[in-house]
Amino acid sequence: MFVLKNAKAQDALSAGAQKYDYVVAQDGSGHFSSIQAAVEACKSFPYERIRIFIKKGVYREKVCIPSWNPMISFIGEDEDSTIIVYNDFFGKINRGPNSTFYTPTLLVQGNDFHAENLTIANSAGPVGQAIALAVEADRCSFVHCKILGHQDALYAAGAHARQYFRQCIIEGTTDFIFGDATALFDSCTIICKANSFITAASTPSDASYGFVFRNCLIQAVSGVNSVYLGRPWRKYAKTVFINCEMGDFIRPQGWDNWRNPENEKTVFYAEYHSVGPGARPAQRVKWAKQLNARQAAAYTIARIFSLPPQTWIPSF
Repeated sequence: MFVLKNAKAQDALSAGAQKYDYVVAQDGSGHFSSIQAAVEACKSFPYERIRIFIKKGVYREKVCIPSWNPMISFIGEDEDSTIIVYNDFFGKINRGPNSTFYTPTLLVQGNDFHAENLTIANSAGPVGQAIALAVEADRCSFVHCKILGHQDALYAAGAHARQYFRQCIIEGTTDFIFGDATALFDSCTIICKANSFITAASTPSDASYGFVFRNCLIQAVSGVNSVYLGRPWRKYAKTVFINCEMGDFIRPQGWDNWRNPENEKTVFYAEYHSVGPGARPAQRVKWAKQLNARQAAAYTIARIFSLPPQTWIPSF
């Protein structure tokens, strides 16, 4: 446990915060005033989870969890007012065709990362690719988090990496949930801010699951009336919606082939029991699937991740 040298600051830490290894607070009442400073104080390759409590505040910084810092938890004091935000975007970074991947506000490369009660935002606006959260690690979980941006807001990455989002709010414009990870979005709210595409999966050809949305609410801001569920960033994209409620802004055909009919032969796009005015199974493209009850029952947390959830999701 890190010990504060400032007695007044030490006294300011609540009794509840003592269960954390570090406390981040902008007012000086914690161990650090910067989230990145707390990460850099963490032991590399620890045997036990390191818990960082982040007090309310707007933290204007880019944060990176390196691969040598696994098993870190970020616990925010309040989902709405504990905010990590930055404003990098493709044109601002200007590092060639891969500039998108240098833009994240929060970049997670350490396995077994967990976050709760946080807002993670890219405030660059509708200026092109601008990632709020990039997860390039395995067994990562996010609970009661807001992920806010525009194009490419959430990059769920890593071939066969497993990532879990529960009761999160994710909003964006174009391809705002993209990548090659196996990701389950459980009881999340997905908010579309433009007439565009929600997902752009790049699932590996040998992956059993890609993006799975279960019991989610798909919403849109005022003026949005034409949104696709997804298009394939790579030809083996897998995306499935199960028991999701969709507004009438979802296009009847549901899915797009990204200007390549050959993708229709290799993608796996499916739904089960979609409800709401945007759920129009009879009008979906012929190359998408409607699952039956037996098929949908296979989409459990344990099967999707090949792991019982209580063994790797700290708050499960």
